[in-house]
Amino acid sequence: MFSLSPSEEQKMIAETAVSFAREQVRPRAHEADEHGKIPADLLQAGWDLGLVSAVIPEAYGGSGMERSAVTGAMVCEELAFGDLAIALALLTPSLFAYPVLTCGAEEQKSKYLPAACGDAPAALTAAVMEPAMNFDLSELKTTAKKSGAGWVLDGKKCFVPFAATAERILVYAALDGRPGYENVGAFIVEKGAPGLTISDPERWMGVQALPTAGIELAGVKVDDSARLGGDAGCDFGKLMSYSRVALAAMAVGVARAANEYARDYAKERVAFGEPIAHKQAIAFMIAEDYMEIEAARLLVWEAAWRLDAGQDAFSAAYLAKLYADQMALKAADDAVQTLGGHGYIREHPVELFLRNARGFATFDGIAIV
Repeated sequence: MFSLSPSEEQKMIAETAVSFAREQVRPRAHEADEHGKIPADLLQAGWDLGLVSAVIPEAYGGSGMERSAVTGAMVCEELAFGDLAIALALLTPSLFAYPVLTCGAEEQKSKYLPAACGDAPAALTAAVMEPAMNFDLSELKTTAKKSGAGWVLDGKKCFVPFAATAERILVYAALDGRPGYENVGAFIVEKGAPGLTISDPERWMGVQALPTAGIELAGVKVDDSARLGGDAGCDFGKLMSYSRVALAAMAVGVARAANEYARDYAKERVAFGEPIAHKQAIAFMIAEDYMEIEAARLLVWEAAWRLDAGQDAFSAAYLAKLYADQMALKAADDAVQTLGGHGYIREHPVELFLRNARGFATFDGIAIV
């Protein structure tokens, strides 16, 4: 039965994320955005929470908690409420670890998962997005072609978190260039592999504190053992559903942050002798955005629940992300509108919320639950 009542364990994990987001992430979000860099001590503090390693079995060095997409969605929302760039950075190692956990062969799990459970943030990431105007997950331009006892990878990727410092990158490519989710494979590429080139750091409108770069693969050769899942491959559609749930939940978090800031500002800002929250044009706009945020969260949780129940969640996750993308942009834009001229000033965070929210329509595969 579909239930929206979180368990005590889920509440505990979510409360940990809430405390960290409010007490450590939000106060330093402006600093991180202004300097284009997340403080190392903040990344370490987030890593010490064990949010990535919590669901990795004890046999591989993790805490062995049950993996739940619903719990992951709750964590993603709360971290993004604090700051989107920091949330994405803290969870970047999961882009590598969770697909290995979901689809990896036993040898791959034993070899790679312990790296996601160490004392320092794991230098692991994944490459999904490509620099194309018509980018489509079902028609990746990066290819993997069979060659003897291995594969040859060719193509370009963009928006790869921590690409410059990653020890391993999980690269998604179209097998023999064929279209379709069923023809996408994932390959583990080691740092310094011949033919692998990392670009200069990318600069984006939002999430400026998240270090990303493009990568180019020119005849990069990997062994059969580097293919995620071995001969069986990986379920790319399922992995992207996990990703869409994460990104949709983060969109809810950003929207909620913008909505709450606008609400509080409207209660305090006095114009013509009364708080602007008393003006229906303002009050109704904030209330309607709140309604949309609640609706988006329900879509996210339903998609997450379907994943946890072992059901096909492809459509549910896609719809949740599409709805949340649009909702977050509107909520952030309305927050800027509520603040008027102050909304355009960098001392208030609503302009950052708007810049970050604008990216959700572009983001694919850069977060996962």
